[in-house]
Amino acid sequence: MFGLPPTVAAGQDRQPAAAAAQVLTWTAGDDITKYTSAPATAVAGPATIVFENSVATGNTTGMPHTLTFVTSDPEFNDDVSLNILANPSDDQGGRHTAEVTLTPGRYFYHCTIPGHGQMQGILVVSEGGGQDTTPPAASAHVSGTQNTQGQYVGSASVTIHATDEGGSGLDRVEYAIGDTGAWQPYTTAVVVDRVGGHKVRYRAFDKAGNVSAEKSVEFTVVAPPSDDTTAPETSATVSGERDADGAYIDMATVTVSASDTGSGVNTIEYAVGSGAWQPYTAPVMVHEAGTHTVRYRATDKAGNVSAEKDVRFTVVAAPPQDTTPPVTGVTVEGTRNSDGAYVGNAKVTVSATDEGGSGVAGIEYSLDGGPYLSYTSPVVVDRAGTHTLAYRASDKAGNTSAARTVTFTVVAGQVPAPNCPEYDERLTVIVGTVDSGVPNRLTDDRCRINELIEDEKEWTSHALFLKHVKTVLDRLLKEGVVDQREYNAIQKAARQSGIGKPGRTEGYRKIFDGSAESFAQWQQVGGGSFALNADGSVTSGTTKPGLGMLWFPQRKYGDFSLRLQWRDDAPGTGNANSGVFVRFPWVHDHPEEPRPEWVAIKYGHEVQVLDRPDGDMYKTGSVYGFDRVGLAGAGVTPKGTWNDYEIRVVDQHYSVYRNGVLINEFDNIGGLDFSPPRSDDPGTDGRRFASGYIGLQVHGTTDVISYRDIRIREL
Repeated sequence: MFGLPPTVAAGQDRQPAAAAAQVLTWTAGDDITKYTSAPATAVAGPATIVFENSVATGNTTGMPHTLTFVTSDPEFNDDVSLNILANPSDDQGGRHTAEVTLTPGRYFYHCTIPGHGQMQGILVVSEGGGQDTTPPAASAHVSGTQNTQGQYVGSASVTIHATDEGGSGLDRVEYAIGDTGAWQPYTTAVVVDRVGGHKVRYRAFDKAGNVSAEKSVEFTVVAPPSDDTTAPETSATVSGERDADGAYIDMATVTVSASDTGSGVNTIEYAVGSGAWQPYTAPVMVHEAGTHTVRYRATDKAGNVSAEKDVRFTVVAAPPQDTTPPVTGVTVEGTRNSDGAYVGNAKVTVSATDEGGSGVAGIEYSLDGGPYLSYTSPVVVDRAGTHTLAYRASDKAGNTSAARTVTFTVVAGQVPAPNCPEYDERLTVIVGTVDSGVPNRLTDDRCRINELIEDEKEWTSHALFLKHVKTVLDRLLKEGVVDQREYNAIQKAARQSGIGKPGRTEGYRKIFDGSAESFAQWQQVGGGSFALNADGSVTSGTTKPGLGMLWFPQRKYGDFSLRLQWRDDAPGTGNANSGVFVRFPWVHDHPEEPRPEWVAIKYGHEVQVLDRPDGDMYKTGSVYGFDRVGLAGAGVTPKGTWNDYEIRVVDQHYSVYRNGVLINEFDNIGGLDFSPPRSDDPGTDGRRFASGYIGLQVHGTTDVISYRDIRIREL
């Protein structure tokens, strides 16, 4: 999380003091686009500022937020300097207070954490004219068709009226049905059509926090005259996780439904075992181990009661959960010289055992900082130099062991190092972006198959590339490296790759081409989501809320040119906020970070995509937190228009092109551009990683942006 230190508000007494009579409360939760609640008005004078970002206010992810009063904008008051950082795990549990003195005028407040630019608002302070201590007045009346007994036939409507004479103004009205019903916001007349006696409670609040005394109205609803003599139809289903014997593990959920084509369903009831009948309002969850019977019935508005039915099932306790990760080991074998280096090659064998009971599901390894690959056989390393192999294992219960490493050195033996056209140690032969499924095994000349294919070379025609692939495959088939089925699979992948065809950007590898297979190579972490579209694009923020990232874990890149297209599809008149992350490390190797997408934020660079004139000061083309670009410099295209984007990185020099125009150049040798600075950011010395992974940012359900045609060329 960000290490923004709490800033003492202007005039704040560092010693304990009595709280001011005026209390202004801000709350925050999982949303990064707005505060959960915030005051709009206040009166001049002493005030207690309360900022809470906790589990109680809806924060389930541990996301930090700040409440910052801006003092550098001449349009707003500048006499309160306030910068509070709160998160549910801090020593205050996410609830912080500050004593301030407000003056008449307007205060502009916002969240200073990157990506939270829309969490902002204005507090209007008026001259103090005496505090409003008078609660609002509230009344209600019931309307509808009544019979001679005063009962309402079919339905009754409850209309609530409220006024405030204390001066602060009416804030809200609430109502609740029955003695135990939850309070709900009142926005329009409450219609009650269930047959029986009812009570509707109500109350009103003003903006000074005064609440009226609770009142209520009581009435009875009866069914209209009807010749309905048919009882409702009922059914029930039982759901939950089941074991091999059909028993429900830990819990069974019973869902009851009823329908009536005559007067309509009035009530549904259920009973567990021989227990009393209870109103059915939501699915019934049964946790207790044992055999159970749940009975149910329904009544329509004409008073007809359905025959009693039941469902029967068994609940069993879940077996003890395996929480112990596997134990891993490694051995390195080969001929060693007097310095301990391995001559020619080293063979690394990884083993794993699981004592938690669920069994080992798989082993993974990463060579020299590359992506983790599935371990299926000993890894032979014959490239001269010092190497580090990381390894870990997971069990069938989902526990993963901590990554361990072994470091060793390989020196050239009598056999010279392999002279391979490319370096490609992926598990299968992938031509362009088409995975043939054939193992990327070593050939007789010690190069891997994919290295001989040379799919990253600039080919002048597709036919020439296919001829080259055929020549390679003919030799490998003759040497017994591949069989005829594998020969055909690689040849098919080469044809489908399109390498060398007109219109293809030669030298660029497509890492997203719009296909489901290409999309499956990417991984979503954190909140939010990306959806694959029929036109070959992906769109963010359409289903799942929250901040997150879609990243390409298949390969990391050093110096490169990354090209893609993006389109702003935000609803309404607003503009989407997104960005392209580059050069960040493997996101799952930083357990100190509470959420993996923050590894890209803190350790990589984000090249911003944001065309909106308000909100965040970092616009399209900016290197977030380091180098700002305004909309005038980047230019703005109409919403719904595809933009070409190129991010070129050589050493620590970044160049950003939009639609072929250079809009930003940045040398990563300076400090951070944040105010106040992020003290926990590892890039404060101006240097970040020389290589890393690629990712796309999703902000939330309102920041809808699409990407397509993502390709990269190593420089």
